[in-house]
Amino acid sequence: MTCIIASGTRIEGKFSTTEDIRLDGTIIGDVKCEKRVVMGKTGKVEGNVITVDSAVRGNVKGEIKVSGTLHLHETAKIDGTIIARKMVVDSGASYSGDCRVGDQHFK
Repeated sequence: MTCIIASGTRIEGKFSTTEDIRLDGTIIGDVKCEKRVVMGKTGKVEGNVITVDSAVRGNVKGEIKVSGTLHLHETAKIDGTIIARKMVVDSGASYSGDCRVGDQHFK
C-alpha cells in the first residue's frame, strides 16, 4: 500500500503513516513514515521528516532523518539538517545546512 499525495494537494499539520508515501503535493508540518518516502519534483515539505528510506526529487525545508538510505536525485533541494545512515547524491542535487551521515547517528 502506498499513500499518494497528489500535486495540487496541500496538507497542514502533522502527518504520519505506517505505509509508503508518494508525495507530489505540499505538506506544511512534520512527516513521519515507517517505510519509504518518495518525493516527486513538485513535492514539498516545510517541516521535519522522519522515515526509513527516502528518494527526493522535490524540496524539504527542515530536518530530514533517514534511518536507511537517503537518495537525493538531480532536482532535490534540501534546506536544513540531513541525518542519514547512508546517502546518495546525484549531480544537480543541492543541500544547505548540517549534514551527518553514518551509523553513529543512530545508536
